[in-house]
Amino acid sequence: MSHDSEPQPLTASPGAALRGALRPPGDKSISHRAMILGLLAIGETRVEGLLEGDDVLRTAAAAKALGAGVERLGEGRWLVRGVGIGGLSDPDGTLDFANAGTGSRLMMGVVGGQPVTATFDGDASLRKRPMRRILDPLVRMGTQVLDEAEGGRVPLTLRGPREAIPITYETPAASAQIKSAVLLAGLNAPGITTVIEREATRDHTERMLRLFGAEVSVERHGEGGHGRRIALAGQPTLRGTDVVVPADPSSAAFPLVAALIVPGSEVTIQGVMMNPLRTGLITTLLEMGADIERLREREEGGETVADLRVRASRLRGVDVPPERAPAMIDEYPILAVAAAFAQGTTRMRGLHELRVKESDRLAAVADGLGRNGVAHLIEGDDLVVHGDGGAPRGGGTVATHLDHRIAMAFLVMGLAAREAVTVDDGAMIATSFPSFLPTMRALGGIIRA
Repeated sequence: MSHDSEPQPLTASPGAALRGALRPPGDKSISHRAMILGLLAIGETRVEGLLEGDDVLRTAAAAKALGAGVERLGEGRWLVRGVGIGGLSDPDGTLDFANAGTGSRLMMGVVGGQPVTATFDGDASLRKRPMRRILDPLVRMGTQVLDEAEGGRVPLTLRGPREAIPITYETPAASAQIKSAVLLAGLNAPGITTVIEREATRDHTERMLRLFGAEVSVERHGEGGHGRRIALAGQPTLRGTDVVVPADPSSAAFPLVAALIVPGSEVTIQGVMMNPLRTGLITTLLEMGADIERLREREEGGETVADLRVRASRLRGVDVPPERAPAMIDEYPILAVAAAFAQGTTRMRGLHELRVKESDRLAAVADGLGRNGVAHLIEGDDLVVHGDGGAPRGGGTVATHLDHRIAMAFLVMGLAAREAVTVDDGAMIATSFPSFLPTMRALGGIIRA
């Protein structure tokens, strides 16, 4: 299993202003989906700007094990020769997803709707993450769960049906992974598969399904129109296509917040995806008084992208509504760091989903804040951070729990705290942002092993 080697502690220290420009790695969500739909399409899919982190490479390996031709053509450039819906092969061995929660759950949807049998496993962190929320709708669609660890966790073995059963399913939580797994299983269903979500989540699966030739309709749903009703016409012929992967807003969040909190900084972050279902952090930071300017808005790969010019800012505490959580669920750790430098109280509401990420992120963030002298508390599913407008003490060592976003968030804190901040392990940062350390150092950040 990956990440079972010796921990690699890292320490970030306060220093001079951050200056320069960078392009974050390709978006992880789109990179996973490009590999998966390339597998299910007929013909060749060419991908530019793929995130070559461990998570996505595990999905690429799984696509290859299920029968696709997968070839790396150069940095970020990949070719996938698909087998089409119904054309998958049983893999020879276990599909080991290491730390990749998105890749494993989406691929469970693929296998669950196809006439194949596959065993899923991962590292110690993935083995703790709940999969029952994915398995329940798949079982309704005809998937057999032949073997599973306690509580519906990996390792587990799935056997898909000859044809999936089309269902209408209301997701129990705001989760793009649940929605996507059901839609991917529905590709092999003779009819309409419908997913209803009470709060709209990131819509990359719907967008990319259309790009590959599927018929997908999306309507507003529920009180206030915050939810979505997504209907997929089953058994389409997906065609290989070209996919350009925009820069990942979740990765951009770390240098963005670093530029806001390190005095005197000015950083330009290039080509960041501006999908409105992914920009909750930017919306929140602007409410906090952040100096963030959008430049050169344009279209890439079916998504709106822009360059962001970010300058150091005096932030103020705000109330973050729960309905914003789906648009920034991965960004709460770094938002908590920004809140630690703000003047006043920031309350982040409705963070239940943080408890079932790579770690219990809610508890891990709170623990990291406490170790670095930041006043905070957890009230139910809310995280409350009290800032005094200055730099927090720092000086603590943070337990990352094999969570890349916890590691990066507290390294960013260390760049502006009064004392250096250490994370107990930075090895897993490579799962989403392999170039994080050289990128931050090139801007002037001091991070040492």
